[in-house]
Amino acid sequence: MTATATATIMIRPAYADDRTALARLAAIDSSTVPAEPMLLAEVDDELRAAVSLADGSEIADPFFPTLDLVELLHTHAAALRAGHSSRRRHRPARRLRPHFA
Repeated sequence: MTATATATIMIRPAYADDRTALARLAAIDSSTVPAEPMLLAEVDDELRAAVSLADGSEIADPFFPTLDLVELLHTHAAALRAGHSSRRRHRPARRLRPHFA
């Protein structure tokens, strides 16, 4: 299967019931399952890539165009880490106010 303009991409956290799919993906990638926690990229409900939030390691389906998916996962991971670190500093929440011209 190849990606099309109508493909549905879902980025989500990995859960315990993803272990079998992650092991299968790691095997076809000739790699090991990344460290937990992880973000997963699914295309049309098929696991295609995973990235560790702990160390940035990744696995991806070598039989599917995954370069953009892996980049997307790394972007999401960076945003999550940035959000997490800002919460640890206990910054007050910013309120967004509508701007009327």
